[in-house]
Amino acid sequence: MNKNNYVAIMAGGVGSRFWPGSRESRPKQFLDILGVGKSLLRTTYERFLPLILPENILIVTHEMYRDLVKSQIPELTDGQILCEPSRNNTAPSVAYTALKLTDLNPSANFVMAPSDHVVLKESIFLACIQTALIYTEQNDALLTLGIQPSRADTGYGYIRYKKGQKDGATEVVFPVVQFTEKPDLERAKSFIASGEYLWNAGIFIWKAKDILRAFQQYAPDIYEILEKGKGSYNQAGETAFIQTHYPTTRPVSIDYAIMEQAKNVFTIPSDFGWSDLGTWASLHAEGDKDEQGNFRSGGQCLLHDVGNSLIRTQTEKLTVIRGLEDYIVIDEKDVLLIYPKSKEQDVKKVTETLKSVDELKNYL
Repeated sequence: MNKNNYVAIMAGGVGSRFWPGSRESRPKQFLDILGVGKSLLRTTYERFLPLILPENILIVTHEMYRDLVKSQIPELTDGQILCEPSRNNTAPSVAYTALKLTDLNPSANFVMAPSDHVVLKESIFLACIQTALIYTEQNDALLTLGIQPSRADTGYGYIRYKKGQKDGATEVVFPVVQFTEKPDLERAKSFIASGEYLWNAGIFIWKAKDILRAFQQYAPDIYEILEKGKGSYNQAGETAFIQTHYPTTRPVSIDYAIMEQAKNVFTIPSDFGWSDLGTWASLHAEGDKDEQGNFRSGGQCLLHDVGNSLIRTQTEKLTVIRGLEDYIVIDEKDVLLIYPKSKEQDVKKVTETLKSVDELKNYL
């Protein structure tokens, strides 16, 4: 394995659209959402082990989840867990990671990947990552894996790429023309019809020095704040520096801060059975279903005239349901959610309501 290759797994989100399964104290990346006996975070960590040295895998998370990370991946050292004191979106996370890695290894070449995605074809995924790491090692390139779209979906960002301009060395790397965040349905349909767009999976690959150069050019405010920590990264003073300075960085995504502006952006069109598991409906779409199209996990269920639904129940409880079509039923010990699957984007609005009512905040 190449000792210059690293992976940083982003595991700091709250996952509010997976409420009430996902809570602020234990978000979805720490849950066994798929019913496979391990959390999404643990699954993501293990996914990279055939390609990346265990000591070169970092977890970027909120400081309140440090103990959760350590309990689920006890192999990690404290230095492999980057704890953010505030949620400032992905751009500051990337800058912090790149500065820390540059201090460790000036030749660091790394993957920035979410912790809560599904990958069904892992061998193809790893082949794409390997190709990407080789390309970024040899080129000044900011590279993203683009997913071949299967439908006009308004929940994803889109990447327009120069389909006819393969890179001669790899035959699979293409220049990116434009990023578009979550278009409306008509635009999404036109994107799919053109054949020039991919879904943005939020999986990025680059050399640490190349992405830092991009920050200096396109987001100098973030770079200048975190660059002041040089000399403290990977030392005893790192935590104190980050606690003080990280919350002052501008909260912005890496897509807006860098990828939409940079000129050296490339993509690898990919198809490895990907889902971002952003919502209960996406879990229903990816999970194993019965003959009536129901995805079930948890305890015993007696279902009558129930179809195309997601049923997640308590293991110690028998659940009996009749006459539901296209619904989400989530039974947690303190919350029962019964919601039309077609309206599931509104689940996030429910959590916003809970935040505004003092006596309901403990259900978040």
